[in-house]
Amino acid sequence: MRSANCSPISYPMLPPTHQHHMWDAWDMAAEICLSQLPSLVEDPNAEFQPSPFFTEQLTAFEVWLDHGSENKKPPEQLPIVLQVLLSQCHRFRALVLLGRFLDMGPWAVDLALSVGIFPYVLKLLQTITPELRQILVFIWTKILALDKSCQVDLVKDGGHVYFIRFLNSVEAYPEQRAMAAFVLAVIVDGHRRGQEACIEAGLIHVCLKHLHGSVQNDAQTEPLFLQWLCLCLGKLWEDFTEAQIIGLRADAPAICAPLLSEPQPEVRASAVFALATLLDVGFESFRDGVGGDEECDDEEKSRAEIIIIKSLLNVVSDGSPLVRAEVSVALARFAFGHKQHLKSIAAAYWKPQSNSLLNSLPSLANINGTVSGNIVSSHIGPLIRVGNDNSAVVRDGRVSTSSPLASTGIMHGSPLSDDSSQHSDSGILNDGVCNGVVHHSRPKPLDNAMYSQCVLAMCALAKDPSPRIASLGRRVLSIIGIEQVTKSVKSAGGGGRPGEPTTSSPTPRFTGLARSSSWFDMNGGHLPLTFRTPPVSPPRQNYLTGMRRVCSLEFRPHVMNSADSGLADPLLGSGSVVSERSLLPQSTIYNFSCGHFSKPLLTASDDSEELLARREERERFALEHIAKCQHSSVSKLNNNSQIASWDTRFETGTRTALLHPFSPIVIAADENERIRIWNYEEASLLNGFDNHDFPEKGISKLCLLNELDDSLLLVASFDGNIRVWKDYTLRGQQKLVTAFSSIQGHKPGVRSLNAVVDWQQQSGYLYASGEISSIMLWDVDKEQLVNSIPSSSDCSVSALASSQVHAGQFAAGFVDGSVRLYDVRTPDVLVCTTRPHTQHVERVVGIGFQPGLDQGKIVSASQAGDIQFLDIRSQRDTYLTIDAHRGSLTALAVHRHAPIIASGSAKQLIKVFSLEGEQLGTIRYQHTFMAQKIGSVSCLTFHPYQVLLAAGAADSCVSIYADDNSQTR
Repeated sequence: MRSANCSPISYPMLPPTHQHHMWDAWDMAAEICLSQLPSLVEDPNAEFQPSPFFTEQLTAFEVWLDHGSENKKPPEQLPIVLQVLLSQCHRFRALVLLGRFLDMGPWAVDLALSVGIFPYVLKLLQTITPELRQILVFIWTKILALDKSCQVDLVKDGGHVYFIRFLNSVEAYPEQRAMAAFVLAVIVDGHRRGQEACIEAGLIHVCLKHLHGSVQNDAQTEPLFLQWLCLCLGKLWEDFTEAQIIGLRADAPAICAPLLSEPQPEVRASAVFALATLLDVGFESFRDGVGGDEECDDEEKSRAEIIIIKSLLNVVSDGSPLVRAEVSVALARFAFGHKQHLKSIAAAYWKPQSNSLLNSLPSLANINGTVSGNIVSSHIGPLIRVGNDNSAVVRDGRVSTSSPLASTGIMHGSPLSDDSSQHSDSGILNDGVCNGVVHHSRPKPLDNAMYSQCVLAMCALAKDPSPRIASLGRRVLSIIGIEQVTKSVKSAGGGGRPGEPTTSSPTPRFTGLARSSSWFDMNGGHLPLTFRTPPVSPPRQNYLTGMRRVCSLEFRPHVMNSADSGLADPLLGSGSVVSERSLLPQSTIYNFSCGHFSKPLLTASDDSEELLARREERERFALEHIAKCQHSSVSKLNNNSQIASWDTRFETGTRTALLHPFSPIVIAADENERIRIWNYEEASLLNGFDNHDFPEKGISKLCLLNELDDSLLLVASFDGNIRVWKDYTLRGQQKLVTAFSSIQGHKPGVRSLNAVVDWQQQSGYLYASGEISSIMLWDVDKEQLVNSIPSSSDCSVSALASSQVHAGQFAAGFVDGSVRLYDVRTPDVLVCTTRPHTQHVERVVGIGFQPGLDQGKIVSASQAGDIQFLDIRSQRDTYLTIDAHRGSLTALAVHRHAPIIASGSAKQLIKVFSLEGEQLGTIRYQHTFMAQKIGSVSCLTFHPYQVLLAAGAADSCVSIYADDNSQTR
């Protein structure tokens, strides 16, 4: 236009484009086409060569994809790529390139949407070309992971049918069908029209069919697919009675329940979410007469609720905080619907009388055989009934002995029933009219034993080792009118006397586990070659567990809305009349799972090479030092061998210690569960923190998980609670990765469990026992209890050691002096039993596998002071006995690779022996001015790859001793 002396003007004003260099490309394309005219005119049979313009632009875009990034100039070809989508011959390539671009991150999706991609990809949903389906589903996954608002247009244009059809197509790969389930979940998320449209298209039956198929099928179904089928169902019937009734009629609770034992925590949590959203049925009145009682009778609802609650009670003590958080949210929904009945039962428990609380709980009459004692995982602390009458405060955890559960009189007429004590929640949880709108239809009361199990489960959650779950548990208890009184031992000034109804001090906010996308490995022919992807995580040697999935604490807030809404707010809104919904804690698994699709799915993470290089370097270091340990003759270890001494300033002395394998670091912990980390070469304190706010009995064991990578610190408390920390050496930056109770099913009323645990890196198993009749076997990677092995003894386990060579093998020492060897790979698990400590029958204080490859060679030390060497496989008797300390042995350490053991006594003495029984040295308290005093020895530990011994004593001192031959770094 400018060549015709016209100046184009627009409003609002556009930037000048007449000098844009794309005009040169356009000129060239026009020239190429026009230059063919003479030959076409001369020869009628000549063939017109189509312009290569679009092909070249796609190639230019592909080059940009190989080298571009968010920080570089955005690709100029993007608008042209959208135009190319209209051309059938280039469409597939353009879509694949567009998919690669959108995978670069939310900024790329944002850019594509701003250029106008939406109408193009919406229109393409009407095509039936099979090869476009996978890439179209991928593109829509990327768009909806950023912008949920597209759900309205998708439903309006009937796009949901395309994804339901894809979800139901057996030839598509499960990872891609998981994406279709994600798209459908977003379509129905909080969108009533979307829910209705998907129900009409039969989505509930499609999802249930595939879930049912996966349960029937022995082969492992792609976890991501199962996870999103559950989340899609949960979103579909969330707050939508009609969908819930369809789900119940299709037997959804029975189909979802088996998924609660899947190995992936995300799948289990999603299954809990799907079951929890069904729990709304039965306690919301059907508004405006939509779906009345004639559609789904009370019997049917009650039956479904019983199935759901039974299933949920099985996972109250799941190893994953992600799962337990969803169980808490589900129990809150249940409590909200049944609070009349739950309150009366809870009130009856907490009548102030004489005996201990746990005696008053009924023996958990086995509702379904497996729940039994697993729910209560720790002694329930003092709890009180919330009310204006504070005289009913329970002191010291003492409450009624009578079990009121058998009497049904409480349900209605009793003075403690809810009808007469509506003030008991301070008026916040009123049951009548809320805002004058919603009326509750009272649900049919379930079995009393079921209610009592629910109250127990809620109490267990309120005492959860994870602060986030504990705060959720307390919110659930507040719904049924109970406030928990927990007094922080470390609260400033020791405020709050036991009798005062104070709520617990605010706990640090713990927001679950963020997991990497290591499932999403789409290679292996799942997609056409142009769309094939490299594996997401680097190949990993099989002896390393996948614990590295546990990478960070924060839920990445999903862009649609805050991921953590409702979890950390104050207990309830103050004074203002709040809607019934806002009283309930909100589920987080959906938003947490959505984050997976916001991340790049087609490229490997950049840091994998660096990780591999560091692991190789550490492996090399370990192998060199193992060889040195095995072949070196240990000379002497005595007071002169001390290379470092550290006053930990623990008031109660050092309880346990650990030497870091690849850094000059020692980690120590005390009775009050304080953990301190010290660099012994630089003599500097690196970090110190409290394991948790309510310490009871101290820390029984420290272990390092994944020592070849960024290791995690596993801290086991004497009450059986396990907490795993990352970044523990960085001052003030330690983060709690996961926490769970490793000992379950113990008898109520056992005050101290004296838990003993050990970690086995090759198998990824954590073995835990104590004053219970079994040994718990946890798969830490799956965060799941794999097996509960009967200890085959009347006595409790006092020492536990796992083999570092043979995965699945471990030994246990008992209070009666017996030793048992177990192997989880054998059918009976128990390999053999022996009683090495015959002279003085006292408890086994320490046990360990001898260095080397021999399977049954064990060293066992008893409190009486004798150390026994056993070869369990070949002979029952001990082949060597050392009388190390008379009647006062307190600690034993066996080196992982060097032929050396050490024992400590209450008489301020450490002795070091070779495997032949020769004494290599004594470390004692000497009366010299400079000598370092050691108190009663409380813990001994060897460095895994060097001859270094760390000793902790009752007087807060940790000393480190080195062999004369070993060159410490």
